[in-house]
Amino acid sequence: MRKFLAVLHARNMEFLRDRSALAWNLAMPFMLVIGLAFTFSSSDRDIYKIGLVGGLDKLHSVAPALQSTRYISYVPYDDLNAAIGKVKHHQMDMLIDVSGTPRYWINSSSPSGYLLERIVRGAEGHRFERQVVEGAEIRYVDWFLPGILGMNMMFACLFGVGFVIVRYRKNGFLKRLKATPLGAFQFLFAQLISRLLLIMLVTMIVYTGCNFFIEFNMQGSYWTLLLVTTLGAMSMISIGLLIAARTASEELAGGILNLVVWPMMLLSGAWFSLEGAQVWVQKISLIFPLTHMISAARAIMNEGATLLQVMPHVWVLALMSIFFVAIGAYVFKWE
Repeated sequence: MRKFLAVLHARNMEFLRDRSALAWNLAMPFMLVIGLAFTFSSSDRDIYKIGLVGGLDKLHSVAPALQSTRYISYVPYDDLNAAIGKVKHHQMDMLIDVSGTPRYWINSSSPSGYLLERIVRGAEGHRFERQVVEGAEIRYVDWFLPGILGMNMMFACLFGVGFVIVRYRKNGFLKRLKATPLGAFQFLFAQLISRLLLIMLVTMIVYTGCNFFIEFNMQGSYWTLLLVTTLGAMSMISIGLLIAARTASEELAGGILNLVVWPMMLLSGAWFSLEGAQVWVQKISLIFPLTHMISAARAIMNEGATLLQVMPHVWVLALMSIFFVAIGAYVFKWE
């Protein structure tokens, strides 16, 4: 334990003394969140989005004129209750269910829902049964916040750990540590905990500071959100440790890290929703820890999901953390 605490303290002080890196980690997410809050504060939409339960083929047989209407995109759903929740929070303009008696749902306070209802009635008369839900709108910044914070954590986890260990190996620092009683697992675990403490501290400061000005929507438990973000950060740090376990070149480490970062950033749902994307794209996105962390965080914040409801994401993040740290410690190379 004393060896572990000594390495943990040394790594914490090394980061805190690097004032430029500390300032950047605090300033960058602040600027992104506040900038996007003002840029995308408008509720205007270029295209209508309709959730569909029952399939496009059934919609074509029930309402062919509606399906052929332009500038409307359909997002298929299997879970009717989940789709109704999307309409309730203004994340979907309308929901149509053609699995049984044709019916649709709109939010009574949604301008797009009102216009789509006129389109449906004009195209198909009174064939559909009308249903109404009510709920507060989820602003774009509320939806986007988990992605911004998750992306900032991803860069800090992967590059903040990967480059540091490669630099240690390159300048001979790890070679000197090899002569001490310190084990590979103790060293890697100390790096993980040090980076985790600093990232969680910075993330909480950023969230609290932005929340003071923007007042984010928060439907669920802060403790559940803290657990999800902690496990998400641990899983991404463990990936950085695994990449740096045997790499001796900063250029090679940077290339491998970018090879991991870019698919994770594009397919995790940080920038845009994957609903309506190809099924194989949605399945590939599940191999990234950032996908599970962002999905769980959005469900907690915007839909009030409980710990039990996000438990599948929690298990995946925990297992990824354990697996990557164990493999990294096993293949770790001091020299």
